[in-house]
Amino acid sequence: MSEAPDTMTGDTADGTREADWLRLDPRTVLVRVVLFSGVLAGAALPVTVALAGPRPLWQAVAWVAAGVTLALLADIVAENVRLRRTRYRIGAERVELHTGLLVVQRRSLARERIRSADLTANPLQRALGLVKVRIGTGEHTGGSESTLELDLVTRAEGERLRHELLARPAASAAPDHDPSLATLDPRWIRYAPVSFLAPALGGAAAGAVMQVSEWFGAQAEVIDWIGDRFQDVSISWMIVVLVLVATVAGAVGALGLWIEMWWNYRLEREPGGTLRVSRGLFTARSVSIEERRLRGIELVEPLGVRALGAARVDAVATGLVKDEADKHTDLKTLLPAAERPVADRVAAQVLREPQPPTGAPLAAHPRAARTRRVRWALGGTLLPVAVLVLLGLLLTPVLLYAAAGCAVVLGPVALLFARDAYRSLGHAVSGAYLVTRSGTVRRTTVALQRSGVIGWTVKQSYFQRRAGLLTLTATTAAGAGAYDIPDAGRSEGLTFAAGAVPDLLAPFLEAVPTQEARSTER
Repeated sequence: MSEAPDTMTGDTADGTREADWLRLDPRTVLVRVVLFSGVLAGAALPVTVALAGPRPLWQAVAWVAAGVTLALLADIVAENVRLRRTRYRIGAERVELHTGLLVVQRRSLARERIRSADLTANPLQRALGLVKVRIGTGEHTGGSESTLELDLVTRAEGERLRHELLARPAASAAPDHDPSLATLDPRWIRYAPVSFLAPALGGAAAGAVMQVSEWFGAQAEVIDWIGDRFQDVSISWMIVVLVLVATVAGAVGALGLWIEMWWNYRLEREPGGTLRVSRGLFTARSVSIEERRLRGIELVEPLGVRALGAARVDAVATGLVKDEADKHTDLKTLLPAAERPVADRVAAQVLREPQPPTGAPLAAHPRAARTRRVRWALGGTLLPVAVLVLLGLLLTPVLLYAAAGCAVVLGPVALLFARDAYRSLGHAVSGAYLVTRSGTVRRTTVALQRSGVIGWTVKQSYFQRRAGLLTLTATTAAGAGAYDIPDAGRSEGLTFAAGAVPDLLAPFLEAVPTQEARSTER
């Protein structure tokens, strides 16, 4: 059983009862000091190596040890003071947090505006039974005014706060027999190595090796060692092998990162209309999304994942990107890359629809849209070829062969991507949802509530006007804020927009007389 949080007794200067105020868990000091010790240890190694150059090693170690000790003692004192000066209160109308060392901060959120109470815990916090609670209103304020952070409380206290702050009147409909919408399938891990993250991790690993070797003054030795391994191999093959090694390293890193992020994954619907995503092997995460904030679903299919017939499901909801600290997290992801039928099923269950809107048949775009993509592909291919030809004429004929190779290799690939980009275009109305799809390297299918569209933007470039095309942008307060329908036919696109959201665009449209009407007028 977890102990109840410490309460404060007595009266404050402003007349409020201190018995209502709660403190963070005292073990917060231990956790933060341990984490700060890890940071100091990581910084001490390169500093010691740098100081050991002009002086004996023992002197460098002594100076660094003294600095680390002083910093650690200062951190212990500061964290104890911070703990004593931090308190929070869950009132009937507001959630309040008072904290600060030199500058006291007093912040509060209205309970009726609270939309999220997310729990996270790293391995050390999990071992001690502690969690960090982030309470947010889901508003885009450009800062941290819309969130309160309790760092740290017991897990029991965190769950109590989450249930209390997100409690909503239960829906009148019959409750779901099984609140679980999706659970982890270990087979989904096969999609991790084909994500765009794998090559990025491979490049990061190579860069880390070179950086660490530079710290120890051994970068030249590392380069020489690599050169010795490939002394009987041409430079081209050496580059190919190194790229393959980095790719394998990136794939292994992607597998490990996927396991850490998505192990123990579970998507469930809680009473009162809240979707909860819990996941994480070492760092446990729990994200809650109110269904009344949900405005649709986005199916994301990166090229590698799509080639294996899989897709990821993201929520289109208001207030998921809270502040600068959250912009790189996966708060909106409801389902990791999984088989497309599974993704469609989860999308339908999340939206409470009998059939997934993302699976609706889409209207094709005019052939002029395909012509535009072919021109873009050929232009992107011919530009580097032209540069190589020019350099070959000015410098060396070898570059002319490189230009010919680029044209032969990149041309067909670019045309394939152009054709796929055209085939990915489409839009439709499926019940209460507007559906649009586009993209090739990262294809996305968005099912957006028609009632959530608050405006249309019609864009038409000079070349689009000549081709009879336009780009429609549905504006909404959720998700990315705007979703494009690129290169739709002019009349078909305007008719679609006017029909998808009645009375929003119709007042700005002018009917074009048909041929029969013109004949009658004559």
